[in-house]
Amino acid sequence: MMSRTRLLITAALACHLLLAPSIVTSQLPPQSAAAPQALPNVPSAPKEEDVTIVAMQQQKQGSIYKLEGNAAIRYGVYVIRADKITYDAETGIARAEGQVSLEGGPYEEHIKAISGEYNVRAETGRFEDVTGTIGIRVHGIQAMSISDNAFYFRAKVVEKTGPYHYRINDGTVTTCPMPRPKWHFSVHQVEVEVGGTAKLYHSDFAIRSVPVLYLPFATLPAERLPRQSGFLIPNLGTSSVKGFILGESLFWAINRSMDAHIGAEYYSKRGWAPQGEFRWRPSETAFLDATYFGVLDRGIGNPPVDQGGEEIRLTGEGRLGHSFRAVADVDYLSSFLFRLAFSEVFTQAVNSEVKSAAFLSDTSGGYFYNVSLHRYQDFESTTPGDVISILHAPSFESSSALHKLGPSPFYWSYDAAVEGLSRSEPTFSTGTLLGRFDFHPTLSLPVQLRGWSFRPDISVRDTSYTEQLETSDAGTRTSVSSAINRKSLEGSVEVRPPVLDRVFKRQFLGRKWKHAIEPRVVYNYVTGVDNFSNILRFDGRDILSNTNEVEYSVVNRLYSKKDFESLNCAEPGMPSLFLGGPSQHSAIPWERQGQIAEAQCDSVSGPREVVTWELAQKYFIDPTFGGALLDGRSNVLTSTVDLTGIAFLDSPRHLSPLISRLRIAPNASTDVEWDMDYDFQLGHMSASTVLVNYHFGKYTIGGGDAYLEVPPESPNATGAPSPQSFNQLRLLMGYGFTGKPGFSAAANIGFDADLGFLQYAAVQTTYNWNCCGINLEFRRFALGSVRNENQYRFTFALANFATLGNLRRADRLF
Repeated sequence: MMSRTRLLITAALACHLLLAPSIVTSQLPPQSAAAPQALPNVPSAPKEEDVTIVAMQQQKQGSIYKLEGNAAIRYGVYVIRADKITYDAETGIARAEGQVSLEGGPYEEHIKAISGEYNVRAETGRFEDVTGTIGIRVHGIQAMSISDNAFYFRAKVVEKTGPYHYRINDGTVTTCPMPRPKWHFSVHQVEVEVGGTAKLYHSDFAIRSVPVLYLPFATLPAERLPRQSGFLIPNLGTSSVKGFILGESLFWAINRSMDAHIGAEYYSKRGWAPQGEFRWRPSETAFLDATYFGVLDRGIGNPPVDQGGEEIRLTGEGRLGHSFRAVADVDYLSSFLFRLAFSEVFTQAVNSEVKSAAFLSDTSGGYFYNVSLHRYQDFESTTPGDVISILHAPSFESSSALHKLGPSPFYWSYDAAVEGLSRSEPTFSTGTLLGRFDFHPTLSLPVQLRGWSFRPDISVRDTSYTEQLETSDAGTRTSVSSAINRKSLEGSVEVRPPVLDRVFKRQFLGRKWKHAIEPRVVYNYVTGVDNFSNILRFDGRDILSNTNEVEYSVVNRLYSKKDFESLNCAEPGMPSLFLGGPSQHSAIPWERQGQIAEAQCDSVSGPREVVTWELAQKYFIDPTFGGALLDGRSNVLTSTVDLTGIAFLDSPRHLSPLISRLRIAPNASTDVEWDMDYDFQLGHMSASTVLVNYHFGKYTIGGGDAYLEVPPESPNATGAPSPQSFNQLRLLMGYGFTGKPGFSAAANIGFDADLGFLQYAAVQTTYNWNCCGINLEFRRFALGSVRNENQYRFTFALANFATLGNLRRADRLF
């Protein structure tokens, strides 16, 4: 029965190598690790005078030394020890008995045996009843790994057939400390290239002493930074929508600076999902990373609805000569329906925006030059073609910092751009590519007087377009191939009174306190924009309007400081979690990402800004913005965007909402932020975002609430405004720290308070031993009619070796 089982497993896994791909570059030189030249600073075979002999008792007969009692022979970077050693100085052969050990080498080789024979000149030998390690530095009873892939072995016989090669016969190999490893491979033979790989032949994988899997051949990385081509362990999983999941992939180490990861998963209910990644790091200042994910969907529902598609991402950066920098961040998404249906991270699944950019820029001497391509897409729904697309191709931009105007007290700066643009949406589109020229010089006169700061600015702006917007009486918009020119005269005066501050003499909570008040007033005036309704909209350059306004704000800052220097570090706890899940491409502004830290340390030797509270508001002397305001719909103008990102203009008004930005951070483990817009005209909050993150010991509690009410994009059927509301809640809890042995767990939920249902929930548990760990996760998606899915995912990770499962690192809660 055992032979039949082994035959079946061998047939299924004959082509699979166990690998754990690491970073794209390797510290190994291009030559084989087995070659002497691959290891720098390693001396050649020692001569007789290079050998040092130490023992409590020594006898010499010709070239033969007999050593007893703590005998040791040191040669080069190696030392062999035993109770008894017979050493032939002419041949270099040493025969050792009783507590034999061989130690040293650039990769910290340690062998302990009952007996052995070793040639110190050829660096070859044979040892019996052996336990050993490679890549582990031992000091007394303490062991410290110096390699990302240190491992332990035990065998009846170990042969060293060359300076950098071992053969292990009939033994066990593991990355867990001996003598009771959590997992191990029982092997017939292992060929070890020190600084290279360990090749396992006819091995049985076991957890504790329970056999789990037979492998005819496998590899164990033995170098510091392993990168080897081969097949990875298959991925297994299950989902209520995808069905049983089986995946396989190939890792291809193309060369020292380039690799690829190519694979596919099969969803029993949906179809195939190919995926891949290509990485290239040609230098320390340049990289390129391209990823692909797609699903060949058979459809879901009755009749079947095909939700398949693909997404391709390309990111890269390179620093060129003469302060030039090239960057690319390109994202292609075939459909929003595909992202909703198959994205594994909630925040990315509900993100309807797709942004791509590539640019070549130079910044030197206070000047900025940039050539760029931009593409923006906003999917309005899952209906094919219901998307707004804006293209900048190409754009030539230039701007400058403030420069002094000769010997005068004036300063000047400018901002200019020449661009090709296009925009398309279901009911409107511009030409294939229209031109826009924008030039904006500014002259300013900063003045300091008895603590007061004054800065008057005056500027002119000229923007030309090769097409303009026309709106018919029925409300139909068209782009007309007729040039239009927008000219404006802009002036502003910024006044900053002296900062009011007070240091309180009485201590509170063992700290000294300081309060500072920073007021600010800005007057802005823009005139000359008399064709606002005919300007096509592409970005922030196109929403300039006439205005006559005053902005006033005040910032309160509260500082604390202790009299003595100390460092208060808490025990390592759960890293700061991400609201909704870790999505590096999330474009949702209130989903701020927390910083990951292994321990929360509060350095109290210097002052800490405990509270920051900014209040700001604008008074519009001209409530119609020179006629640019459209009553009954949302209006986005430069004047309002400079104050808040929340649209509030749907009718003429003098007062903007009061903008409040409050942050409280009394220590390194507590962070509270509340951003609020209060509209006095409506008598309620138009926007409120609350973020809380608190660590205590190994516990983490975090949460967030985002409330928003904005005017409609256009009036409803009755002509009355119908506000759009949004209220999302997030809650997260965590315990432990995944980088330490022991138990860790985290859970988070996403709740839609407007619709009253749970959109998203996830629970992840982890238990780490010193050489392996297991992750279990349940994840729930409820995204309307598109997706109603329960996922069960897991990984079983063997330290420095391999991972089995389908819970990818990028998708984990922590």
